[in-house]
Amino acid sequence: MVVPEDGVLVLAATPIGRVEDAPPRLASELATADVIAAEDTRRLRRLTTDLGVEIKGRIVSYFEGNETARTPTLLADLLDGNRVLLVTDAGMPSVSDPGYRLVAAAVEKDVRVTAVPGPSAVLTALAVSGLPVDRFCFEGFLPRKAGERSRRLASLAKEERTMVFFEAPHRTQAALEAMRDAFGDARAAAVCRELTKTHEEVRRGGLAELVDWAAEGVRGEVTIVVTGADPSAEIGNDPESLRAAVADLQEDGLTKKEAIAEAAKRAGVPKREVYDLVHKPAE
Repeated sequence: MVVPEDGVLVLAATPIGRVEDAPPRLASELATADVIAAEDTRRLRRLTTDLGVEIKGRIVSYFEGNETARTPTLLADLLDGNRVLLVTDAGMPSVSDPGYRLVAAAVEKDVRVTAVPGPSAVLTALAVSGLPVDRFCFEGFLPRKAGERSRRLASLAKEERTMVFFEAPHRTQAALEAMRDAFGDARAAAVCRELTKTHEEVRRGGLAELVDWAAEGVRGEVTIVVTGADPSAEIGNDPESLRAAVADLQEDGLTKKEAIAEAAKRAGVPKREVYDLVHKPAE
């Protein structure tokens, strides 16, 4: 099958907060697209009104619930030579949003795929977090079930890259508690709330501190950035090393209980073992 030269899929970033942050090309792409696939057609209409854009192409909804069923139709539009523009509610399509299936289908048929770069909660949160950004990974949303969430985080306990997570506001405290349990009380993190919006807030600190902060309630869109594991922070599991680690952690400001838990986590031994070592005289 010969693919028409003008058949192209355009992934367009949309503002994550302020409409003024819309990339300059977005307005022209919206005005000239043959087909616009939108995660929420009502939000698309509000966006085009704010941008002063008149849409001439066909608008179709494209969200998680119909993504699988609608992808073949949009692929057919592309193969017919149409310019298909994909927009989601905020940020870049495919990044924890609809888009991957259509991109994969287009690539398989040798359809050109391009993008209108722009706002991204992942990169914005990284930039303002104050945490290392030379190496990072995006983990998206954590599982909703507590057991699955704990297992996912446990598998990341030794990840050395800075990690970025999306989270719903009503699950933020539970997510931070699970991160604290998996990574330790003192692991540095940042909770970025309502990025680029009027009530933007970036709360930085250790995970235990952030858990206490989140207990008061969290509102708005949330992105969590957590620093990676420090390979040099791992300690031996012999009695002398464990006692020394607890003492060092207390000097860093942790309570004895917190220091015992952190030392046990880093050494990979039960907390009770460290507790017994600390509370009985060295032989």
